[in-house]
Amino acid sequence: MAFYDLRQFIDKLKETGDVVYIDQEIDWNLEAGAIMRRCNETQTPAPFFEKITGYPRGYRLFGSPLSTFRRLAIAMGMEPDAHYQSFLEEFEKRIKNPKKPILVSDGPCKENILCGNDIDVLKFPVPLIHEGDGGRYIGTWHISATRDLDSEWVNWGMYRLMVHDKNTLGGLMVPTQHIGMMLNKYEAKNKPMEIAIAIGTEPATAIIATCGVPAGTNEMDIVGGFRGEPLEVVKCETVDLVVPATSEIVIEGEVLPNQRMEEGPFGEYTGYQAGGKGPRPVLKIKAITHRNDPILTVSNMGAPVDDSDVCMNVAWASDIRIQLLNAGFPITGVCIPVESSGTIIVVATQKPYNSIANGIASLVWSTKNGKHIPRVIVVEDDIDPTDLKQVIFALGTKCHPIRGTTTVENMPYSPLIPFLNIKEKTYFSSANVVYDCTWPLDWEPKNVPRLASFKGIYPKELQDKVLLNWKNYGF
Repeated sequence: MAFYDLRQFIDKLKETGDVVYIDQEIDWNLEAGAIMRRCNETQTPAPFFEKITGYPRGYRLFGSPLSTFRRLAIAMGMEPDAHYQSFLEEFEKRIKNPKKPILVSDGPCKENILCGNDIDVLKFPVPLIHEGDGGRYIGTWHISATRDLDSEWVNWGMYRLMVHDKNTLGGLMVPTQHIGMMLNKYEAKNKPMEIAIAIGTEPATAIIATCGVPAGTNEMDIVGGFRGEPLEVVKCETVDLVVPATSEIVIEGEVLPNQRMEEGPFGEYTGYQAGGKGPRPVLKIKAITHRNDPILTVSNMGAPVDDSDVCMNVAWASDIRIQLLNAGFPITGVCIPVESSGTIIVVATQKPYNSIANGIASLVWSTKNGKHIPRVIVVEDDIDPTDLKQVIFALGTKCHPIRGTTTVENMPYSPLIPFLNIKEKTYFSSANVVYDCTWPLDWEPKNVPRLASFKGIYPKELQDKVLLNWKNYGF
């Protein structure tokens, strides 16, 4: 059953023991962020802050909504201990059957409507999440809805948003992202781009906002298929866009054409306060609507693991897996290790020919999501790509430092990757690498080293005997 709203999801997390209600007064100035970061790094339940310094009771923060695979599984209606590969398979099944949203005349997000002088985004307990951030960020776990200038395509993506003042926000809108592609068209004609930010949606909406679906595809349709039932949406008050009707907070406005203000830095999904400060697009707020006792959802991105490591990771891996299979590659598993902050993908495959690793990497880098992953590790089908111990073992013992490594220059990049220099960040370009951790097919069988493992070096009959008697041995 799909969750009606964020509150129903939080109630479910209470049942499973995956949320902690914090009634002690917590300061929005770094303290809430520090608690979230500690929760992320220890993989503990999500913190729900019920009393924020300087704000009336009822104005609440829900931190790290989906920063564990347990909470992602619960959000998807799966068993909390679901295996990584089962997420990929479930994603593939659900996104195949999009369902268009249902337009309703009213919804909980309209319980309070603020316009004109009543607009003040700091009415909500927007946190300063990391020390050194460029400001207080209200957009860290949300959707930003924008419409393409030349078509009916509406993008629902997740792009960070910093508070400049009570009615002005700023954000990073990279030209290679869908929002950046759209903004380029508006700015070329010196037109403002309407935008609606929905915060505190039911969980599937935020999950799909991290997916990176193909250009021209409306995420709201994918959300319906992912939930198994259409999403209820409602029209905005001042812009020609719709948002989830049960959103906690909705901010409506315009991205002003060719205007920039200093934004950043911010502790990002790559694990560092990367990207720096720079002149970035400006959003003027025209209206705010919100529920009674609103809940502001917050993701504390940084060193693994955070919400993006979990949701974006699974969404990207699922998409890449589908495209590899559709291209005919005999892959047996795909994983983006959360420890890599989205910079490494491991692909396990059967090996019908020697150059398959480079072919796999080329396809990965040609996809919308894969183009952001600079390192591809290709292992054989006897390696579980979700088991880092096995992957590191294969990388260390089967990848030749020269013959097994191929680099490709002038590849597209996100400016948030920490190891880029200033020139590379400016031009969104650097080098990618593929590591071929497979045995060459032209080696004589006798020259292929034998794996000295329980499964690899003992007779099958003896393996079965040992496993059958394992408890009898006293283990």
